[in-house]
Amino acid sequence: MSTTTPLAMHMSDGIINAPTSALFGVVAIVGLAFCTWRARTDLDEKTVPMAGLVAAFIFAVQMINFPVLPGVSGHLLGGALAAILVGPYTGALCIAIVLVVQSLLFADGGVTALGANITNMALISTFVGYGVAVLGRRLVYSRTSSPGALGGIAFVAALCGTVAAATGFVIEYAIGGAASTSLGAVAAYMWGTHVLIGAGEGLITAVTVMAVARARPDLVHLLRNAPRPAAARRTGVPA
Repeated sequence: MSTTTPLAMHMSDGIINAPTSALFGVVAIVGLAFCTWRARTDLDEKTVPMAGLVAAFIFAVQMINFPVLPGVSGHLLGGALAAILVGPYTGALCIAIVLVVQSLLFADGGVTALGANITNMALISTFVGYGVAVLGRRLVYSRTSSPGALGGIAFVAALCGTVAAATGFVIEYAIGGAASTSLGAVAAYMWGTHVLIGAGEGLITAVTVMAVARARPDLVHLLRNAPRPAAARRTGVPA
């Protein structure tokens, strides 16, 4: 791989060409407009302050990098975490706001690549992570509602969301990569490192979700209307 072209989830300017940047800028705008429309049904007196806390938390932890391989570090993307706590539509908006602030004020991610970064981290990561979490809730919460089960669901959701976001990066590079690194090298690097980064993200997500669920389960979006465990249905005990 070329050592002059760093590859990271926060895509910088010049990684993809202008037409591809414009294309995914449109994708990001359409996706966020849809999320804004749908989020109106999720926002209430509990969700609004929770969304602010989620955005602030993700902004803070994204500034903390953890080592993955020699010369490679990762940080929390936050898509699955936001979706589990405040829902996928509000969660995607939270991540998008964080990415815009980071790009414009801290030069973390290129301005021309902002649409691609939002597509990967705010849309793909959030919705894939939430889809996995909902599937896990349906499979696991029909048997148990233990904190450990919720943590396991959050871990897998965050891992899948991170790898899916990396896949979005690879697809964008395949469409209009402007760097000298080959597509095969980019794919191997992104998937290989982001499986490890996803494991770290999964641990952070699991611990955070379990902590919130223990203190205020009513604030966890994923648990709203969750199916009751079989044991609770037989005994009549609330889940």
